[in-house]
Amino acid sequence: MIIIGAAKCGTTSLHYYLGLHPEIFMSKEKELNFFANDRDWNRGIDWYKSNFTCNTKILGESSPLYTIYPLIKGIPKKMHSVIPNAKLIYSVRDPIERIISQYVQNYAIGLEHRKIEDALSQLDNNLYVLRSMYFMQLEQFLVYFPKSNILIITLEDLYNQRIQTLQKIFRFLDVDEDFYSPRFQIIKHDSKEKGRKNRIGLFLKRMSETNFAKIFSTDMRMNIGKILYIPFSTKFERPLLTDEIKDKLVKHLKDDINQLREYTGSDFDSWSV
Repeated sequence: MIIIGAAKCGTTSLHYYLGLHPEIFMSKEKELNFFANDRDWNRGIDWYKSNFTCNTKILGESSPLYTIYPLIKGIPKKMHSVIPNAKLIYSVRDPIERIISQYVQNYAIGLEHRKIEDALSQLDNNLYVLRSMYFMQLEQFLVYFPKSNILIITLEDLYNQRIQTLQKIFRFLDVDEDFYSPRFQIIKHDSKEKGRKNRIGLFLKRMSETNFAKIFSTDMRMNIGKILYIPFSTKFERPLLTDEIKDKLVKHLKDDINQLREYTGSDFDSWSV
């Protein structure tokens, strides 16, 4: 089972929740990126298999980089060549909120230096926008995987109707849907906690992600990393979009999101598109 994205749609929390289920083993390293990263792909299938060390009914990983078409092409084909019967979970959310959340993350870790209005001044081939074009991303997988092997959930449902959403996922994976853990109440990677890291903070973040990779789980590294680099970061306000930019985004995304509505039969009533 693979959580294919989308970025900033609760994949870290979902990875954590699924790993609590006794019939599911989620990789210690959350984002293996095996099918997207040439370095890891060239390590071979045996390396990929080595990340799944338990003999449970379901083995899983979560790599939002798998839905980054067309920046990286050929991911579904590679995936199908290795795991042709894989079950895929695609978590989505209000596409404009996702864009803002990804901008916040990129700004916090120094990948983004522009104001958000400058980052969204051109929408064509804009990576923030492309990753919110959910149906376009989904289409790439439907070439290789049947609709029955792909489950679409929303971040809104995962947070507001968590137990029902997890039961839906457990049914999809054919594991005990009645399993419950008090730790289902935990939310991972809350973007409200973001701070922009200085050079020392960025160095400590990279160190926590690389040096601790073989020792600690993704979850533990995140907690250790926060202790290390939070003193070297500055909190900032989540940016607000102007009405003009919102209107441009709605017009740009509307056709894609309407295709997703038609495909899923869901209205996504709370979304701004």
